[in-house]
Amino acid sequence: MSVRDEFDAWAADGRDRGMEQRHWHTAKHVLARMPVESGDAVLDLGSGSGYAARALREAGGAGRAVGLDGAPAMVENAREYTDDPMVEFVVGDFDELPFADDAFDHCFSMEAFYYAPDPVHTLEELARVLRPGGTFYCAVNFYEENVHSHEWQERISVPMTRWSADEYRAGFREAGLYVAEQDNVPDTEIEIPPAEAFPTEEFETREAMVERYRELGTLLTVGVAP
Repeated sequence: MSVRDEFDAWAADGRDRGMEQRHWHTAKHVLARMPVESGDAVLDLGSGSGYAARALREAGGAGRAVGLDGAPAMVENAREYTDDPMVEFVVGDFDELPFADDAFDHCFSMEAFYYAPDPVHTLEELARVLRPGGTFYCAVNFYEENVHSHEWQERISVPMTRWSADEYRAGFREAGLYVAEQDNVPDTEIEIPPAEAFPTEEFETREAMVERYRELGTLLTVGVAP
């Protein structure tokens, strides 16, 4: 199944809103760190329900926010969730971004980058559409050090790239982006039951759940266009 088919099905089932709720725990902290100034143009790569583009306009001061997603049904839903004329959503592929050179000041991506069929080429495309000094805030929960995410590939038919933190830094540099920072953003909001409630459907021990959410959380890599 293609990315488009997979996430069109998710959109039809209403799972775009579910993703928004889960991702917001850490995404909001990443968005708050972005150096967005009034009037900046911002790209949300793999925009899903469009929550990040809306947030960047409402709280981040972006002058224009564009969400790109490979699934037409996701884009259709996202358009219905806003009436802001400066927020737009387009269908497009990660390997050929439908934008001119130097079109954006910043880019954000949450739980989407690893669906890129050629991650380094996608980073090269981002380096092309970002203005000099523009930033790419790449946030993922599916990554090598997060052992609790490794089984996710078994639940989805779309191939995913599981890079380590080192591989993210290397990939950014290979594509021509400077690596400004990299760290883990913990999920401090998800409720963790007491030890006697384990094992659960997803975790054998409370310690494993604490590690997953409070310690590993979301891997954030920040790149800067030269």
